[in-house]
Amino acid sequence: MSTTDARTPGTDPERARPAAVVDDDGGITLWTPTARHLLGYGPDEVTGHPAARLLAAPLPVPVLRAVAAHRAWSGLLWARHRDGHPVELGVEAHPCPQVDGSRRWVLLVEPDRRTEERLVGRAFTQSPIALAAYDNAGRLLHANDALVRLAGKSLARMRGLALEEIHPYPPYLELGALQQQVLATATAVRTRLDGAPPGGGPACTWDVCVTPLRTGDGRVNGLGVAIIDVTQEARARRRLLLANAACDRIGGTLDATRTARELVETLTDGTDGFADFAAVDLYDAPRPGEGRSADRAGTATLRRAHASLLGGSPGTAPRPGEPVAYPPGSPFARALEDGGLHRCRPDPAEDLPPALGAAAGHSLVLVPITARGERLGLATLARGPQAEPFDRDDLLLAQEIVQRAAISIDNARRYAHERDIALALQRALLPCHVPDQRALELALRYRPGHEGRDIGGVWCDVIPLSGARVALVAGDVSTRGVDASAAMGRLRTAVRALADLDLAPDELLAHLDDLVTQLAHEERSDAHRLGGHPASGTGATCLYAVYDPVSRRLCAASAGHPAPVLHRPGRAPEPLPVAAGPPLGTGGITFESIDVDLPDATVLAVYSGRIHGAGEAGPETVRRALAAVGAADDLGPGCDRVLRALPAGSDEDDVALLAARTHGLPASRVAGWDVPPDPEAVGRIRHELGGLLARWGLADAVFTTELVVTELLTNAIRYGRAPVRLRLIRDRRLICEISDGGATAPRLRRAGADDEGGRGLYLVAQLTRRWGTRFTPDGKTIWTEQDLPEQDPAQQDPAQQDPAQQDPAEQDLPRSA
Repeated sequence: MSTTDARTPGTDPERARPAAVVDDDGGITLWTPTARHLLGYGPDEVTGHPAARLLAAPLPVPVLRAVAAHRAWSGLLWARHRDGHPVELGVEAHPCPQVDGSRRWVLLVEPDRRTEERLVGRAFTQSPIALAAYDNAGRLLHANDALVRLAGKSLARMRGLALEEIHPYPPYLELGALQQQVLATATAVRTRLDGAPPGGGPACTWDVCVTPLRTGDGRVNGLGVAIIDVTQEARARRRLLLANAACDRIGGTLDATRTARELVETLTDGTDGFADFAAVDLYDAPRPGEGRSADRAGTATLRRAHASLLGGSPGTAPRPGEPVAYPPGSPFARALEDGGLHRCRPDPAEDLPPALGAAAGHSLVLVPITARGERLGLATLARGPQAEPFDRDDLLLAQEIVQRAAISIDNARRYAHERDIALALQRALLPCHVPDQRALELALRYRPGHEGRDIGGVWCDVIPLSGARVALVAGDVSTRGVDASAAMGRLRTAVRALADLDLAPDELLAHLDDLVTQLAHEERSDAHRLGGHPASGTGATCLYAVYDPVSRRLCAASAGHPAPVLHRPGRAPEPLPVAAGPPLGTGGITFESIDVDLPDATVLAVYSGRIHGAGEAGPETVRRALAAVGAADDLGPGCDRVLRALPAGSDEDDVALLAARTHGLPASRVAGWDVPPDPEAVGRIRHELGGLLARWGLADAVFTTELVVTELLTNAIRYGRAPVRLRLIRDRRLICEISDGGATAPRLRRAGADDEGGRGLYLVAQLTRRWGTRFTPDGKTIWTEQDLPEQDPAQQDPAQQDPAQQDPAEQDLPRSA
């Protein structure tokens, strides 16, 4: 017990607080909240009871004397707390006479300064926060135990030294500079430092606060430094940021290789990357019915998708696309077999991939890449010797990030599989070669979009028609993927079927529009009946143009499709002025056709896809490319230049491009007769016909042609209407056309044994390659095509002879009979 003197108290009103009132007999008459706070007793527990019961030691003799003399006194007393432990109190007692002659003692309690100082010292020394005090020269005065442990040196060795003298290397030099800044500015500074502790160990993160210490007059005469270890909080924050970065960076495209690269870069980017090395190895996507790749020894064979570098050197590591073999029994093979996380310190003697040599003997994490119950590959993460080994939280984070990438990789593979199906279907439905004809020189190009996009439904087509005419078709379906390929195939087949009817372009598009409208209605009905959602629609655009090499005219109509680009000889390329009607599937709207004359060697470019989706840049690119194509240039390189010159981003969608150069038939290849409605005229025409075929070098075809012409002309005169006209065209085949004003089409049938007629059209069908009927505004035309007989090589084609050397009769072919 401290010495207690009976002296005149010097009460500090700012510190002393009334605690209790005691009467002359030593009984407690008043118990204040201050006393309750100090000793824990409530008023009901002590009021009326002797104060001596609360003492942990008897009152000192000086106190007893002061009480007996009724004098004030002060000193240190030991009292007992309600829970039993002793409490040292600084007490001042003042006697207060009462009216009845008795006295009351007012007890004031003042915290003991020495106890306070001891508590302050303990708080400084025992604090888990590293604390230090420096003088105004930045030299260490005192440090607590936490800072001594952090510094790795005793307080005696550090006292009186500046921080740069204690640890002359980063980040402590930076902290020393902050101390000088605070001394100069008298402003507290708080910062965060990263580095390895001087005493050794893994890298840590500290929150550092440097505070100026002031005297009573405000002068700075020292510094206080507090250092808090926030390594775990910083790691948790970095993990959270890494998880957020993975959400933003991984899986933005449907490309498995790019997703693997994004995963590796996310895990290794920056000086404070999650791993020093990362690699992603994937199984080859199996074909239906095939299993995973493994050799006879059980070695798992994958393919390197992407990997980072250890030490900036690739060494002998597999490059992207090269196979990676994991021998049986290795940690890698075990991770692939059981599908679980593996954390290990690799054995340097173990057969490890070459790129892991620098990380061998330290820390390795193997994360199987699994999605929807299917094993896709393995992600390998490694940390070098200077980094802290992977802990359990790191494993969970790695698993979460890899799992996110696995879903994206699986989606990419599923998409790639579907895209391959759609592309195969698309290529199977697109024309694989240009037809055999002379009216147009053709070049056809199809380029699918890049692998990150679904296959579209673009197409271009060339359809030979009767009379040496050729139809050019371009279309684009609004859907994508397999649905687009299927819809494109249906529309292309429908266009070919309608083209076989020799319909005008506007009529053909009207029938095609009805078909698309009907298909859309059926899809909606089926979806409603089955309780599902209708497909995205079978709407499409289409351009249909017919070129006639005899008249050198082009007739075209459009259903929402961009206009072709024309390049006439000697003129700048320009769009064909065809009205872009509504897209197919709108229903109830008529289409308009346009007729234009095209001189020989005119180049026509018909296209579908991103070319017209790129705004003005697409058609302008086509015009520039056509402007550089000469009359004798090959059209293929011109098409290639168009595809290469398309604006940025055009490779996202499919592109179909068809270029055609016109070659009109010379007059020497066409002959025509106006036939009077007299059966005797057929004989005269048959005679002229034989002479014409002889001049054309087709004497072997005279007999067959005379039979065909006789039968068709006789039918036209007998059953048709005037005017009747015959036209012969010598192209790759011999074409006969008989036109009349009637609208009744002949029908092929087999005559019975007793029938006297009905065999003529059957004979025509047997003698010709093909035949048909096309309707015109003025009636109909029945046409046939005959294969040309083999000619003597010495006999020239009349069209290839110099006009000056041709027979005059060939230059003036018959036009009437």
